[in-house]
Amino acid sequence: MNRYIPLPPGKIRPTVMAIVVALCPITLNAEETTLSTVVVNAPQEQESAAAATSIDTSELRRQRASSSDSALLFRDVPGVNFYRAGGVSSLPVVHGLADDRLRTKVDGMDLISACGNHMNPPLSYLDPHQVEQITLFTGVAPVSLGGDSIGATINVKSKAPQFAKEGEPTLTNGEAGFAYRSNNSAMSAHLMATAASDSLSVGYEGATTKADNYHAGGDFKPAGAAAAGRGDLDADEVGSSMFKSTNQALTLALRNEAHLLSLRLGTQDIPYQGWPNQRMDMTGNDSKQINLNYLGSYEWGDLDTRIYRENTRHKMQFFDDKLFWYGAASNTPTKDGEPCQPSGGKEGCAAGMPMDTEGENNGVTIKGSVALSEQDLLHIGGEMQQYRLDDWWDASGKGMWPNTYWNIRDGERDRLALFSEWERHWNPQWLTLMGVRHEQVSMNSGEVAGYNPTYSPEDANAFNAASRDIQDSNLDLALSAQFTPSPTATYGVGIARKNRSPNLYERYSWSTHGMSMRMINLNGDGNGYVGNLQLEPETANTLSLSADWHDPSAKGWGIKLAPYVTRVNNYIAGERCNGTAAPCDAKNIAMQNNYVYLRYANQEAKIYGVDLSGFMPVAKTGDYGDFTLKGMVNYLRGENSATDDNLYNMMPLNSKISLQQQQGAWFSSLEWQWVDTKDRVSATYNEVATASYSLLHLRAGYAWQQFDLEFGIENLADKAYADPLGGAYTGQGKTMSANDVPWGTAVPGMGRSIYTAVNMQF
Repeated sequence: MNRYIPLPPGKIRPTVMAIVVALCPITLNAEETTLSTVVVNAPQEQESAAAATSIDTSELRRQRASSSDSALLFRDVPGVNFYRAGGVSSLPVVHGLADDRLRTKVDGMDLISACGNHMNPPLSYLDPHQVEQITLFTGVAPVSLGGDSIGATINVKSKAPQFAKEGEPTLTNGEAGFAYRSNNSAMSAHLMATAASDSLSVGYEGATTKADNYHAGGDFKPAGAAAAGRGDLDADEVGSSMFKSTNQALTLALRNEAHLLSLRLGTQDIPYQGWPNQRMDMTGNDSKQINLNYLGSYEWGDLDTRIYRENTRHKMQFFDDKLFWYGAASNTPTKDGEPCQPSGGKEGCAAGMPMDTEGENNGVTIKGSVALSEQDLLHIGGEMQQYRLDDWWDASGKGMWPNTYWNIRDGERDRLALFSEWERHWNPQWLTLMGVRHEQVSMNSGEVAGYNPTYSPEDANAFNAASRDIQDSNLDLALSAQFTPSPTATYGVGIARKNRSPNLYERYSWSTHGMSMRMINLNGDGNGYVGNLQLEPETANTLSLSADWHDPSAKGWGIKLAPYVTRVNNYIAGERCNGTAAPCDAKNIAMQNNYVYLRYANQEAKIYGVDLSGFMPVAKTGDYGDFTLKGMVNYLRGENSATDDNLYNMMPLNSKISLQQQQGAWFSSLEWQWVDTKDRVSATYNEVATASYSLLHLRAGYAWQQFDLEFGIENLADKAYADPLGGAYTGQGKTMSANDVPWGTAVPGMGRSIYTAVNMQF
C-alpha cells in the first residue's frame, strides 16, 4: 500500500490541536495509518486520547456509501445534528448553533454561502469521496482556527498530495467507485488518480451524483398534481428533493525537503437541486476555486500560508414541482399544459421568479508556530478576506416590469484578523492554551431598487438614504485546560468569548413587500424576512466541560460526558415586523398557525445541554468475530431570554445505540435511533411541532484485496416520521404566493432505502 512520506524527523512541531482533545474534538480520517506530507502531529499521549473519539476508516466509508451529502459524514458525532435542505447541502448544527454561527473551513478556505436561502453552504463544495479528514471542535475552539463565529469549528481537508519515496520510480495509484440508493434512485460515481515522483505530485478527483425525489415512510399529503401544469406526485413523495451535482479538482504539488507548495483548482456544477423547505429551488450553481498553499518547517518553527479565490454564480427558480406561470389565469391550463402564457405588457403572466447571485471571495492566511521552549509553543498569524456579492432578480412578467429588482447591489463584507495563542505543557498531566483574536469586519452596500417605481418605493428610498458603511470591531478570547491524572481519565475545561458579525442578507435585505420577504429565508421555515441596518454583532460567552474515562489500551471501554452552556448577547433572531401596511401589520403580529413576516433583530439567548457517549466490548468469539456496543445521548435546550420564547429549530432529546460486529474483513452493525417529541417550539416563528420516533438501520461491508463492498438498509422498518430540523414543507404548489402553500406540515424523513457501494483501489 502506498503511503504519504512525512517530512524529516524533528522538523515538525506540535500543533494547537493537541489541547482541544480535552474539549471534544472529533477527527475523522479516511486512512488512520497514513500521514499527509506535512501534517503536524500532536504529542503521542494526545493522539491516544483522540483515538477514543475518532471515526475509523471503515465507518467513514459507510457514511460515504449511504449519502451524497458531505455534512452527514459526522452524523454519529455527539452533539451534532443537521438542518436538512437540498440533497447535497445539509447544514451542520452543533449544540444548537448552525450556518454562519459555525466556522467551516474547506482546505483552509473560508467559503461563504452566496444565496438568500443559503443553498450553497461550504460543505456542499466537496463530494464525500473527496473528503479525507474532518476535524470538528464541538467545545471551545482555538482562536487560530478562525473567528467571526460563535459556535463550533469544522475543518475539512481533501486528500493530501502523495509522493514517491526518494529514489523510487514514479508512484501511481487511484480509486474508482459506484453507489446506488433505492429510495430516490440515487446514483453516484467517483474517480481519483495520482501520479507522482519524490518531488512532484499531480492528482485528480472527480465525483458526480444524481437523484430523484425521495419518498417518506408513509403518506403525509394528498396525491395528485404538484402544481397547475406540473406533473403528479405520490402521497408519500417529497416534492423538490431531486438533485444533481458534479465536483472536480486538480492538485499540483512540489516538495523539497521540509517545504511543500500545492495548488488546488476546483470546480462545481449543480444544474438543479430541489428544496423541499424553501419557496425556491436551485437551478444552477457554478463555482470555481483556486487554492495556493505553502507549508514549511524551519529552525524557528513552522509556517503555513494560503491564498485562495472563489467565484460562485448561483441561480434560483421554480423546478418541476413548483408552479412556474403566475397570473390571472394561472389555474387554467392551456392545450400545451401550461397554466397561462405571457401576452406581453402588464396584463400578461409572470414566468416564475428568476433570482441571480454572484459572489467573489478572496482570502489570505498566514500562520506560524514558534517553539519558545520545550514546554511552550506560540501560534501567531493573521487573515484577510474580501467578499463581494450581487443579488438581483430580473423582471419576469406581470407586476414586475420594467426593471431589475436589486436585493443587494455591490455588497461588501471584508474581514481583517490578527491572533496569538500560547500553548503550554506544564507537565505530563497539565496542558493549557490561551488565545486572543481581534477581527475588523467592514460591510457596505450600494443603492437598491424595486422592479418598478411602485414596488416598495418607501423602503428603497429609506435604505438608499441611510448610512450603509458599517464597521465592527470584534475581540475573541479563549482559555482551555486539560488534566490527565491517570491513563484512564482525562478532564477538560474551556472558556471563550466569541463574536459574529451579521451576514449581508441579515443587514442589507431591505424590502417589506410580501413576495420579496418570502424569497429571503435562511431557516427553511416558510416565513418571510427583511434585514436590519441597525444589527449589532453577536457575542457568545461559552463554558465547556468534558470528562473522558476509558480503558488505558483504548481498545476496551470508554465513556465521555460533555456539558456546556452558552449565553449570546445580541443574538440575531426574527421578530414579527410591525407597521401599518401589509404584510407588516397588526394581522401579522397576531397570526397563529400560518406563515408570518419577520425582521432580523438583536435579542438575548441561552443554550445549554450535555452530550453522553460511550462504547464497550460485548463479546469476542472466534467463529463470529468481536461484538461492540456503542451509544450516545444528546440533550439540548435553547431559550430566547428577551422574548421568553423557545429558540427556533432546537433538536429535542435524542439517542443512538448500535451493536457492531467485526470478523476479519467483514463488518456489520444494527443501529437504533430515537428522537423525542419536539414540543418546545418558537411561537414567534409559528414553528411546527414534531412527534417522537425511532428508526432501525442495518449496515454491512466486506473488504477483499483492492475491493470494498458496502451495503445496508436505512430506516429498515420504513417508519414514517417528521424531521425535527427539516423545516416547513414548501416543496410543491404555488410557493411564491403567501399562504397558498399549506402551513403545518414538517418535511418528512426518508423512508426505507437500500444502498450498495463498491470501490476499487488501483
